[in-house]
Amino acid sequence: MSGGEYEGFVVVVTGASSGLGRAIAEQAAEKGARRVVINYASNEAEAKETARRVEAHGAEPVLVKGDVARDEDCRRIAEAAGARVDALFNNAGQTTFAAHADLDAVDADDFARIYAVNVVGAFQMIRACRAALEVAPQPGAVVNTSSIAGVTGIGSSVPYAASKGALVTMTLSLARALAPKIRVNAICPGYIDTPWFGRGMSAEAVDALRRNAAAATPLQLASRPEDIAPGAIFLASPGARHITGETLLVDAGSHLGRASMAMR
Repeated sequence: MSGGEYEGFVVVVTGASSGLGRAIAEQAAEKGARRVVINYASNEAEAKETARRVEAHGAEPVLVKGDVARDEDCRRIAEAAGARVDALFNNAGQTTFAAHADLDAVDADDFARIYAVNVVGAFQMIRACRAALEVAPQPGAVVNTSSIAGVTGIGSSVPYAASKGALVTMTLSLARALAPKIRVNAICPGYIDTPWFGRGMSAEAVDALRRNAAAATPLQLASRPEDIAPGAIFLASPGARHITGETLLVDAGSHLGRASMAMR
């Protein structure tokens, strides 16, 4: 495809084998990206399906297996993109499922493992791509996938919510530090209708979760990856060239009922 707002872009998407990462990779290709680096941690078959979809839109897919918690893997992912990166989407994520009130359900290892991917991994990817982002024709764009959990304290577990809050704060820090050559923003999705949310649940429980998620939003919607991705795509586009340090809530309005958001 040619003539899109991503025309000629080189894009890196971590955690792109499925779900939101796949949707971001595919929509970047649809908007004209010429190369899309598809990072995945383990599921090569799913990553190849992402690559097939990217290629169908006319972009060159580049598959790179790697764990963003490992700095050497981050550097390999960045090298695969080449000398220039127009947009980096830090989408790889990790969690554990535990009731927030059950303080014995998680331990320091859970915090360390989740932070290693969700926070340190994003930092390492930005560091690895920094030089390539700085040579982009327009300011290079970083979009971090945080979560509504990071601004409301809800979510799959306390360590997960804490890590996503840290990612929002890091977005602010790096937006200041890397300007004017690099813009850094974040999206905060709410519920996304993917197998990730229903991990370990029966089909009936997943259906109930989907219905409850939709009922809890003002828009009465259970968002899918393709519904969330456009927010990330916009933040990395030329149309957002005057936006940095912003956190965009893409949650069908679920935050509107959260008391913790009243002072935002």
